[in-house]
Amino acid sequence: MNSAIPTAEEFQKGDPSDFSLVLGGPLFQLLRRARLAGDALQLLHRRVIAQVLLTWLPLLLLSVAEGHAWDSSIKLPFLFDLELHIRFLLALPLLIIAELVVHERMRLVVDQFLARRLIPDAARANFDAALASATRLRNSVAAELLLIGVVYGVDALFVWRKQVALAVTSWYGVVVDGNLQQSLAGWWLGCVALPLFQFLLLRWYFRLFIWARFLWQVSRIKLELMPTHPDRCGGLGFLSSVSSAFSPLLLAQGMLLAGLIADRIFYAGAKLVEFKVELIGLVAVMVFAALGPLLAFTPKLAAVKRLGLQEYGALAQCYTREFAQKWLQGGAPPNEPLLGSADIQSLADLGNSFEVVKSMRLAPFTVQAVLQLLVVTLAPVAPLLLTMMPLEQLLSRMLNIVF
Repeated sequence: MNSAIPTAEEFQKGDPSDFSLVLGGPLFQLLRRARLAGDALQLLHRRVIAQVLLTWLPLLLLSVAEGHAWDSSIKLPFLFDLELHIRFLLALPLLIIAELVVHERMRLVVDQFLARRLIPDAARANFDAALASATRLRNSVAAELLLIGVVYGVDALFVWRKQVALAVTSWYGVVVDGNLQQSLAGWWLGCVALPLFQFLLLRWYFRLFIWARFLWQVSRIKLELMPTHPDRCGGLGFLSSVSSAFSPLLLAQGMLLAGLIADRIFYAGAKLVEFKVELIGLVAVMVFAALGPLLAFTPKLAAVKRLGLQEYGALAQCYTREFAQKWLQGGAPPNEPLLGSADIQSLADLGNSFEVVKSMRLAPFTVQAVLQLLVVTLAPVAPLLLTMMPLEQLLSRMLNIVF
């Protein structure tokens, strides 16, 4: 495979080795023209700096100008808003970094379908059609315009103002009779900073949908799966690397929820245990979003395993019968030594092959991958455990569990 980084134009040709889940769409083209992104997502630092300057910095300047940056007369000054800083200084850069990580990992994953000859020649057209369809969705102008409409029509105007904003006097405004009366910084937050963040987040959800749809279409193809493949997944084990590729996205989502919970604990008198439903829901949704699409291959893996057990079981029956007739029932020639006979090694190899088929997984990922994503998603919430008990007590309980 060519080690050079393909250009954006090369990514439009449909070559599976050049497929990218993130190199496309109006925003990507805009970033390229503004020299904030290269053809293959270079200039990462420029994008991170530019988006932080567009979101967080104006809020700081407006809060200072309005006297809300550290004013003790309001319940939540700007500098003490943990959710805000986590959202725009940690989660937002992670959403941008995740693009580069997914781009570099995903195109190599897609290419493996052909490199491992999993796609028969007769089905190559179907595979190319799925690839082309995913590329069109990724580049869709209408899709990104719809996301913008959702951001401004639902998130910015309703969800944030009615559900997310704290009902306390804060740097971004005051809630009166259930309505948020915004400061200048609050208007910038609601009209620019927050919509930009929500758009990037929703665009990631849309990309996950594209990936799930592509995998579902590929799973409809009659794949050339091998039940004795050492990866215990018929040759689809390479798909498990997707879990680590989406880790930055899941970490960003965990940080976002951790920041939201932190503000409510410190400024609204909430308790961490009150958010157990949200925490369980976040883990379930995000882990399923990353690994759930791989379950589209479960029916095929189950069918290959059943067929493999039947075929290798029948082969083992024939071989062991002949082996017994030869070496246990006197069928071997008198001059053929037992020691060093290839028959014994063949019997062992056949047994190993049967065990590989028997241990085939019905999903192309492991429990370890699930646990990894679970830990990544919940890690940002771990410091909030200190709001429930002192650090010394928390460490003592953890040690008791381990030892």
